[in-house]
Amino acid sequence: MSAILVVRPSSLGDVVHALSLVADARAARPELAIDWVAEEAFVDLPAMCADVRRVVPLALRRWKRAPLRPAHWRELARLRALLREERYEAILDLQEQVKGGFVARLARGRRHGFDRASIREPVAALFDDVHHAVPRGLHFAARCRMLAGRALGYEPEGAPRWRFAPPPPDAALAARPYVVAVHATSRATKLWPEERWHALLKGFAQAGLAVLLPWGSDAERERSERLASGVDGARVPPRQPLAAMAGLLARAELAVGVDTGLTHLAAALGTPTIALFTVTDPAGAGVAIAGGHARDLGGNGDVPSLDDARRAAGALLRAAPRC
Repeated sequence: MSAILVVRPSSLGDVVHALSLVADARAARPELAIDWVAEEAFVDLPAMCADVRRVVPLALRRWKRAPLRPAHWRELARLRALLREERYEAILDLQEQVKGGFVARLARGRRHGFDRASIREPVAALFDDVHHAVPRGLHFAARCRMLAGRALGYEPEGAPRWRFAPPPPDAALAARPYVVAVHATSRATKLWPEERWHALLKGFAQAGLAVLLPWGSDAERERSERLASGVDGARVPPRQPLAAMAGLLARAELAVGVDTGLTHLAAALGTPTIALFTVTDPAGAGVAIAGGHARDLGGNGDVPSLDDARRAAGALLRAAPRC
């Protein structure tokens, strides 16, 4: 059996977008086995994709905090052994950084990556054997699909597709129809104003929808609790692992979020989704590429208004009622 290795360990949203190449590759090459290298925090994501054979965990983020620890060097040796168990027909280096090139070099096979004019870190192109010119202005999902097609000899067609199989959500959290508010992000400049969140969530509560406010850090939990205050039916659930979070997003009536990984995951799962952009351009990483169930609002320097979010939410909820 022929096999390929995809190196896109992080970040969460980019891994989501990159996984759109899997459906293309399987449609064009049904005999192909697909392995994926993912940061250990994100391994659940490719593991939920039915067409990914094996997920190889990477711990670069953890190793960087203590690079001289002997246990970390042993883990690196095990990683190299795993990646060299077979010779891959193609290794797709989609990380666009030196760390991706380093990991790709550990595996056996012909390495394909973006050329110097296309890649985020031009020096990273030195790690690859074959370089592909892919316009940087394209959406990242389109760029990954194009590179994979050129490496494997097919032309991607149609809109991106994902085949995720998340676990069912926690019955207690999904007892009534709900909206997921993905308010948190690692960059403060991507946040949407709290007063707008609060007004939007109150509107959902008045429409009879529960509101779930996930979090991943103490600061995010505190923000979730502030946003939930005074909103009937709003809940701040316990911290959810990625697979469980995917299950919640998949069954939501609507997901509203800032430009962050969980928002992109919601759209890829087919959930009606609104992405609120404040300092980034949705043309390169928006959710609308997933289909008509997903909307991008705002952009670089254009913070979406409360009315914009209300109108988009109403339109999506009317277009995709769920039983």
